[in-house]
Amino acid sequence: MTSPLGLEPTLPIVQLGDPVLRQQAQEWTGQPSGEELAQLIQLMRSTMLHAPGVGLAAPQIGLPLRLAVLQDLWPISEDVASARERAPLEFLVAINPSYEATSERTATHYEGCLSMEGYTAAVTRPADILASWMDANGTQHTAELHGWQARIFQHETDHLSGTLYIDKAHTRSLATSQNYARLWSAPGPELAREALGF
Repeated sequence: MTSPLGLEPTLPIVQLGDPVLRQQAQEWTGQPSGEELAQLIQLMRSTMLHAPGVGLAAPQIGLPLRLAVLQDLWPISEDVASARERAPLEFLVAINPSYEATSERTATHYEGCLSMEGYTAAVTRPADILASWMDANGTQHTAELHGWQARIFQHETDHLSGTLYIDKAHTRSLATSQNYARLWSAPGPELAREALGF
């Protein structure tokens, strides 16, 4: 499949209910590698951006491998950036990623998922994490991530353990994308929390 602009090929995104989304993804141990790995990463990136999204894990294209791509450079308002601690995230390839909370601070915000089209729900997650991953060159990285960057990293890493955001969501917050846009797209979840009771 090719994007509407015809610039990059894309893949179909696996949807909720497919067993691959509930499997433990396999550790990357060297395969695929080289040009094959580079092509896979580029294909995942173009699929993510075309969707559009800020992250995509390999199981979402039907591949049970501990690999994810992340990027958040979409334009947003200052209000949203402040309320969600949303700073730009340059393109990141995360192989065999893991994370742990580094504080007791949490944040609750609405999340969506490219594998659960048409819905969104509020999820409470650690706001500060220590993230670990390997890049496409085999170099190991660790970094402290905060706010929205931490949320994206957790969301994509969870995919690799067969966990979807809905498993951690406040179920009373679940909304269609249309209702979210119409009613609950304020920078924070306070209005939705009061009205929906979560």
